[in-house]
Amino acid sequence: MRGVSLLAYEGEVVCIIGPSGGGKSTLLRCVNALQPFDAGRIAFDGQEITHKGAAARALRRNIGMVFQSFELFPHMNALANIAEGPRSVLGMSKRAAFERARGLLAKVGLADKESSLPAELSGGQQQRVAIARALAMEPRAMLFDEVTSALDPETVGEVLLVMQQLASEGMTMLVVTHEMSFALRVADWVVVLEAGEVVEEGPPKQIFEAPTSPRTREFLRHLAPQH
Repeated sequence: MRGVSLLAYEGEVVCIIGPSGGGKSTLLRCVNALQPFDAGRIAFDGQEITHKGAAARALRRNIGMVFQSFELFPHMNALANIAEGPRSVLGMSKRAAFERARGLLAKVGLADKESSLPAELSGGQQQRVAIARALAMEPRAMLFDEVTSALDPETVGEVLLVMQQLASEGMTMLVVTHEMSFALRVADWVVVLEAGEVVEEGPPKQIFEAPTSPRTREFLRHLAPQH
């Protein structure tokens, strides 16, 4: 990463696109205090982010993150997976945590799957449980790291639909994605990252229909959005 500078305003959806290996996932991990960085600064709501100690743990309560590999606890059913964070981190009672988890399962369209183990769910269903689990901490912002890349094509849409719903509700979101149609439809701002540098940024219509950078044009030639 070299000289990356970007802003995300409250309630805004920022999609980060670009070739594989360009630093997109690294950037999200730095934002969520999962990976240290040598120089520069990252701030959330005016508070500088550190990857150490209690400050990092407090940050993760406000910034939820969903990974491409689901990261669900395999021995816990969907309901318990979602309730675990509020119980162990926030100190909620089992009853209150499970009540919150049931509401979130309904929100992501899985009210009938609360007793299912991850292995009994499709990839798209597991990813929706992972989103519900992140939301259970009532974060102020959400990070999505290529959350559809490991899914079958028929299940991608159900996950993107949940993300689109969150965006419509005003959730602040940083989304690393290769789903160009989603970025065009949902993003307020698009950032093109390549080789650890921001090569271009702007409103989605500008980025996809009139990019100014030759590197952006070359990238989009291979990943054109579906209008």
